[in-house]
Amino acid sequence: MIPLVDTHVHINFPEFGEELELIQQRWRAEGITYLVHSCVHPREFDQIRRIADRFEEVYFAVGLHPLDEELNQRGWQSDLGSQIHFLAQQHHKIVAIGETGLDFYKAQGGEGQKQAFITQLEIASEFNLPVIIHCRDAAEVTRDLILEFNQSHPPVRGVMHCWSGNAQETEWFVDLGFYISFSGIVTFKNARSVQESACVVPPDRLLIETDCPYLAPVPWRGKRNEPSYVIKVAEKLAELRQQTLTELSIQTTLNACNLFGLPPLSL
Repeated sequence: MIPLVDTHVHINFPEFGEELELIQQRWRAEGITYLVHSCVHPREFDQIRRIADRFEEVYFAVGLHPLDEELNQRGWQSDLGSQIHFLAQQHHKIVAIGETGLDFYKAQGGEGQKQAFITQLEIASEFNLPVIIHCRDAAEVTRDLILEFNQSHPPVRGVMHCWSGNAQETEWFVDLGFYISFSGIVTFKNARSVQESACVVPPDRLLIETDCPYLAPVPWRGKRNEPSYVIKVAEKLAELRQQTLTELSIQTTLNACNLFGLPPLSL
């Protein structure tokens, strides 16, 4: 069976109800070897930890999403940084900080988002963990903040998740040493810019994800997404990059293990 890693899920969300056992059966049937569970707020920690304890394939992150309502209304609260710092040390299956980043499409709380982002970069640097970065309508600012951060810290590493930037923006983050992860968006007929970006990512920097329960790939577009659907992302990327599905799956699985420090596999 072809190995796959879904590098970004939110299976703690209410859309999944009590179905996780069935959903696990489906992801295992598609060869999903590992899942990386992202975190939108530290208050999710206990819920996600229970999922990681329940399913051996699941590893996870802790962080604060840039679209957090409180963040964009009140600005950055330093106690949230303290919570993330504390929680990042509380479980052996924590493999990243995030998701963090900047989103100027849905919110205007730029300064609060920037402070939250920088604090999480600092935490990731301290614990030598990668960052999971959400970036929408903010590629240039995100790049500049990372460049500035790297001047006074060891270069931060991580992934641009659910990537929707153009080819030039993609190359900015590849040059910074980042991995680029594509979601079901790459299967959409009108996503030409994203498809072009998928072709410029070096093989050793490419990742796949669902971002479930959102952004289900074709042919399930508009429905609830789930980890087993990541196979459709892999198939589309293989088509775009003129590779076999096996080649792309093995490469993206190795990349995920390298970035997140997941247990090595015999591939």
